[in-house]
Amino acid sequence: MLDSTIQPTDDRQPDLLQLSFREREVLDLVATGMTNEQVARRLSLSVHAIKFHLARVYRKLAVANRTEAVFVLMTHSRGED
Repeated sequence: MLDSTIQPTDDRQPDLLQLSFREREVLDLVATGMTNEQVARRLSLSVHAIKFHLARVYRKLAVANRTEAVFVLMTHSRGED
């Protein structure tokens, strides 16, 4: 279970809409528990490309790691679909 005390690393409010299609796709797969290698294979990309996309996701969502990014996805995407 995710810790509800995880907060973005700065005061900006995370906005999933600022993610590109590919960044959101990568984040969605990471949220299923896939490793970078598994995501790379699924999307026919290099592991380096996945790391690049995740770094941009972290920056845009103002988080420090994949756990925080997935937490933002899970808490802010409710009602988006």
